[in-house]
Amino acid sequence: MHEKLLVADIGNTQMVFGLFAGERLITHWRLSSERQLTSDELAWQLHGMFEQSGQPAGEIHGIMAASVVPHLDAPLADACSRICGKQPAFVGSGEVKTGMAVDYKNPREVGADRIVNAVAAREQFGAPAIVLDCGTATTFDIVSPQGHYAGGLILPGVEMALEALCKRAAKLPEVSIKRADEFIGRDTVTSIQSGSYWAAIDAIAGLIKRLRQQSGYEVSPIIATGGLIPLLIDDLPDIDHHLPHLTLSGLQLLANKHFGQ
Repeated sequence: MHEKLLVADIGNTQMVFGLFAGERLITHWRLSSERQLTSDELAWQLHGMFEQSGQPAGEIHGIMAASVVPHLDAPLADACSRICGKQPAFVGSGEVKTGMAVDYKNPREVGADRIVNAVAAREQFGAPAIVLDCGTATTFDIVSPQGHYAGGLILPGVEMALEALCKRAAKLPEVSIKRADEFIGRDTVTSIQSGSYWAAIDAIAGLIKRLRQQSGYEVSPIIATGGLIPLLIDDLPDIDHHLPHLTLSGLQLLANKHFGQ
């Protein structure tokens, strides 16, 4: 029987938790990444997640986390200790060996989730590979032909760019992102939606093309993940694989190595 592992991807907008038995993802949960969350509140939410899923928290063998929200690291560690009886190991803290060389000038600048995505992509598709993650920010993470984390690209996420536009222009209404029925808008809302959506599509498609023009990356598979990809993917034919749980899978790989599965 496989021992159970809890993994946590702590992002700027959401925290995503996954419970694995071996390589099988049993269940997963999403919580809001509210910066002011206390350890008591997080512990209560964790307790509720396990109760609702019917999974005993006491059976957790180990916990692996990737966090880009430092304010939540201590509350998460305390909540995990109280509910699961285990402290999480954090990717990027120095205690977790990823097995991937990082070619950044300062490797500590790379978000833990981006390294985890690169590890998962290399494991599943080999090298080179390109990971597209559409969330709060839109990021490209590049696995070199040598299997290193080669670097990447960061641009404002679709919703972030739209929110900035609406906030900075007094007469523009707040609008949610969607694929408008008409390309040329005949009212303000449709004009904003169409412009924001197709600007995101063309930016992503153009960057994929430019990345594949780089020597060594011509046939790199494009692996897409992130909460906004389902909205965009139908208009991005160059995406080869859509893996909504790529980060969780990468955390599970690292947890297996770290906890000796």
